[in-house]
Amino acid sequence: MGQTKEVIKENKMGTMPVTKLIFTMSLPAILSMTILAMYNVVDSIFIGNYSQKGLTAMSLVYPLQLVLISVSVGTAVGVNSLVSRKLGEKQFEQANSAATHGLITCFFSYALFLILGIFSVRPFMILFSTDAETVQYGVDYLTIVLCLSLFSIIQVMIEKTLQATGNMIYPMLFQMVGAVVNIIFDPLLIFGVGFFPEMGVAGAAIATVFGQFCGMLFAVIVLFTKTHEVKITFKGFKLSANVLKQIYAVGFPSIIMQSISAIMTLGLNAIFTANNSAASVTVLGVYFKLQSFVFMPCFGLNQGVLPVLGYNYGARNKKRVYSTLKVGITVAVSIMAAGVLLMWLIPDKLISLFGGDQSLMNAGVPAFRIISLCFIPAAVSIILITLFQATGKGFRGLFISFARQLVVLLPVAYLLSAVIGVDAVWYAFPIAEAVALVIALLFFVNLVRNDFKKLQ
Repeated sequence: MGQTKEVIKENKMGTMPVTKLIFTMSLPAILSMTILAMYNVVDSIFIGNYSQKGLTAMSLVYPLQLVLISVSVGTAVGVNSLVSRKLGEKQFEQANSAATHGLITCFFSYALFLILGIFSVRPFMILFSTDAETVQYGVDYLTIVLCLSLFSIIQVMIEKTLQATGNMIYPMLFQMVGAVVNIIFDPLLIFGVGFFPEMGVAGAAIATVFGQFCGMLFAVIVLFTKTHEVKITFKGFKLSANVLKQIYAVGFPSIIMQSISAIMTLGLNAIFTANNSAASVTVLGVYFKLQSFVFMPCFGLNQGVLPVLGYNYGARNKKRVYSTLKVGITVAVSIMAAGVLLMWLIPDKLISLFGGDQSLMNAGVPAFRIISLCFIPAAVSIILITLFQATGKGFRGLFISFARQLVVLLPVAYLLSAVIGVDAVWYAFPIAEAVALVIALLFFVNLVRNDFKKLQ
């Protein structure tokens, strides 16, 4: 069993120069998230070159995958926020309790997705496609991923728990192990290389789950054999409603905030389907895969910034909170600016990776350039939402995401499709992001005027 490290000196999150600290904390996560984005894209590239209907199926199942990611990551963010705050307040036993509760919640989450995997996948696919082959591809992939989702849920929880202590190296290695295993086995199982059978889309799902299992196994070994600043122990453990309440005070808004993306995707697919634009449905799916190369590094930065903000907020150190926020926004904007350049300069080359025809290219090139206009304002919003999560104000992030994706984006997309045409739908992305940024800035001003008064 892992041991709790005796705290002799101040945690580095309270002493190390902020810029150095953020890069030390974030670079491993940025690297691991970039690798994660790579294997998500590679997964779709292999499937797209195996079958265009398989690629369409991957686009259709994406919303349910988003729900899975939302629940696992959102709950883990709640644990991360609570653990980092308790460490900042020097309440080490409470930090241990929060970490142990976090591992227990993994099994609650898994029960939900096991039920969904058994009963909901085929009805879901039939709602969005009448093509039997496309439906079957979606059923094959999603059933495997959901029914064996426990591996990824546990891995994510351990990653976030260790990140809350300032340990970013092991979480990076967990993700790298899963990503490398998936990338290796994808072509072997999809196309049937050597003695491996040709399994198509189902092979991609098995490769994904096997990678998640390997990452989880490594994470569990590290958690219970290495020394950490928090200790997971079940001896004398009692489930506490108060601890769960604190976890989900941040975690639930984060879950809903990320799940909103699934609803948005479903809504956009419905708009495109109603306008008989199958190419736009595929473009949307391809875009979400490619934009992960931009957003995943930004979320990796987020993982490094969150515990630093939470620790120093708990320690009442206003100067370090502001410094962390400033550096976080600067780096996030730089990452997103690079993404805008890629989307404007080489959109055709990016789309061609997925083996699409000319109709996909015609719809995708202008779409990518328009959507990318939202990247830079999104960078600022992401870091401000991270601040709200770190200070226990998770519902503010929920409100921002709800306003951006449901209150603004979907209605604007529908109006644009009805008044101008389906090609104008993509302008809803930058419009919605501009509104979200304004709301985030208003919440930030409120936080400064009220909660920051107690900081020194």
